[in-house]
Amino acid sequence: MKPQTKKIIISDPTLRDGNHAIKHQLSLNEIKKYLELIDKTGVDIIEIGHGNGLGASSLQLGESLVSDKAMLSIARESLSSTKLGIHIIPGFGRLSDLQLAVDEGVDVIRVASHCTEADTTERYIKFAHNAQKIVFGVLMMSHMTSKESLFNEARKMQDYGAEAIIIMDSAGAYLPEEVYDRIAYLVSHLEIKVGFHGHNNLSMAVSNSIMALKAGATLLDACICGFGAGAGNTALEVLVAVLYKYGYKTSIDFNELLKVVKHASNTFVKQYPMISELSLASGMHGVFSGFAKPVKQAADAFGVSELDIFASLGRKKVIAGQEDLIIEVAQELAIKATHFKECHA
Repeated sequence: MKPQTKKIIISDPTLRDGNHAIKHQLSLNEIKKYLELIDKTGVDIIEIGHGNGLGASSLQLGESLVSDKAMLSIARESLSSTKLGIHIIPGFGRLSDLQLAVDEGVDVIRVASHCTEADTTERYIKFAHNAQKIVFGVLMMSHMTSKESLFNEARKMQDYGAEAIIIMDSAGAYLPEEVYDRIAYLVSHLEIKVGFHGHNNLSMAVSNSIMALKAGATLLDACICGFGAGAGNTALEVLVAVLYKYGYKTSIDFNELLKVVKHASNTFVKQYPMISELSLASGMHGVFSGFAKPVKQAADAFGVSELDIFASLGRKKVIAGQEDLIIEVAQELAIKATHFKECHA
């Protein structure tokens, strides 16, 4: 395969997005050991934190075992070559949380919003830019809007000071052609770098990531062993192997990466992510991957079908942060089922 000329930047959100898989219960020892090992691989950026980002630990979203400050402190001590990154969603995290990250020595700040709400990121991106940090804008649930709309939102982030834009396939709903179309449009219209963050609900995470590169993206996210909620994220070790086969240039030592795989699979990756019926339903209906567990709990509590809940959530275009609507939908379905039985009794 002909070597590719562009250097691909790899960001590893195993200790952030992967944290969803175990309800944000990664311990300091697990975090420290992983950081020490990943630092030797040449991965460009490692993200840490609560699954929903800096400042998101709460009763509603799940409480972290470890505080943001403790995670940031141990990470700064453990890394020598890999850049330290965080993810923050305005509303979940505050500017004071961002100041904490700056004080603790974070290198890369990723400011995220729903794909049509980039306005919410202005103060955060400008804050990070003024603090002279590398700052990326992130558009979540990006399948829910058009490429033109994505560009309009991404351009706002660019104007605020973002150095790159990452579009997230938060529901694992994309097909490769859809990724190519959106990424190519952004690359041709923006003045900054473009990246892609995949989920594996339809078993397309690696394929979609490669398609993003073919469309001009230069940043990719991937987690060790695909660690993440539901069907998981793009598997880092698989992605690196495929990139090598395609001739793309990365800074990653594959043999060192396999040592990290062995360590993770023997410690905090209790079970490899799999495409369950709920993960598949999430991808089919374009619903946030992290909803699988609360959907199952609501279905059991109200005696309704998980698949019907996902279908209804998809029609309502529910997004991450609207977990309360899962209960509302389950109640609606239960009431309809009761009414149907009474009418046909």
